[in-house]
Amino acid sequence: MNRTAAHLADGREIFFYDDAPRDRQVRDRRDITRAVGASELRYDPFLDEWVAVAAARQHRTHLPSADQCPLCPSTKSRATEIPQEDYDVAVFENRFPSFSGGEALSPHMAGDALASCVEQEGDLVEIRHAGAGRCEVVCFTPDHTTSLAQLSARRIETVVEAWADRTQALLATGQVDQVYCFENRGEEIGVTLHHPHGQIYGYPFATPRTRTMLSQARRFRSATGLDLFAETLQAEQHAGEHPGSGRVVLRTDHWTAFIPSWARWPVEIHIYPHRAVRTLPDLNAEERRDFARLYLKVLGAGDALFATPLPYISGWHQAPLSAPETDFRLHLQLFSIRRADNKLKYLAGSESGMGVFINDIPPEEMAQRLRHAIKEKGHE
Repeated sequence: MNRTAAHLADGREIFFYDDAPRDRQVRDRRDITRAVGASELRYDPFLDEWVAVAAARQHRTHLPSADQCPLCPSTKSRATEIPQEDYDVAVFENRFPSFSGGEALSPHMAGDALASCVEQEGDLVEIRHAGAGRCEVVCFTPDHTTSLAQLSARRIETVVEAWADRTQALLATGQVDQVYCFENRGEEIGVTLHHPHGQIYGYPFATPRTRTMLSQARRFRSATGLDLFAETLQAEQHAGEHPGSGRVVLRTDHWTAFIPSWARWPVEIHIYPHRAVRTLPDLNAEERRDFARLYLKVLGAGDALFATPLPYISGWHQAPLSAPETDFRLHLQLFSIRRADNKLKYLAGSESGMGVFINDIPPEEMAQRLRHAIKEKGHE
């Protein structure tokens, strides 16, 4: 992997990740400035969660036509966010970020903000903080008309290299505690750009879902002396040892893709490495190559489930810097709101109001459908 760093016209950073060396002279000829309005973090004392308020995002680009796509390569007649005529994978600072830098949260504020909500007199006070953190865009390919599922395994490897490199860089800034590399795919999910791309969020705190997982992992280790992630992976592997049974979708030398028994979404696939690692930079070269091959098969199977390509959110759960060494394992979660050719899973009263999910498709049935799709595609 060959990395080139440069700057866009408004000072934002951009990085190119190329499979082969290229002599890149990067010059952004646009006359642009950064979006007006910094983001802000506000603390919810009832749920112990931070909420980002980012008014500048209200004006971000929304579903432009293909000839106006800001993620396609620049041409002589039109300059875009990518000031090159071609690229393999590109990553740049989001022009309309949810988190816009600024002073980092103190360890006390990030770990126990509730204590800061009460003044010495005992009155509850509002807690606000500048929107520390970082948001980046990852362009998987210069081809506007393709998708991640249609790329080569070699290109997926380059994407993984970019994810790992940016994770390492963001965790070293002193402003970021956890990095989330993710892709939103499909208008049903709410994408605002059709070009194949993902995002990277550098949170200045451990996210609510991660803190819950960490708490459960600690409770499990305290009660049993065992690793909750390792035990879950082993249980799924044992249940799927007989062909056609269990919830394992696909297993390779270094990875297992499965649907957990508690899946909330019609399609929900978890992908675990067999080796206990905390973050993407911890993966070795063979694990990265093996993941690329497995992921392409999983994505292809997902697109074969329904009459139209699968809309999904796919993202890497990585350990926060603040988490103890043994309490978390890197894994990917992919889920979709599609439950039938012409039906979506909407988050209605129980899900949105109370956080209690109701799944319309048994996980065992969906796992079988995905295994069948992988088998059928293998015969093509």
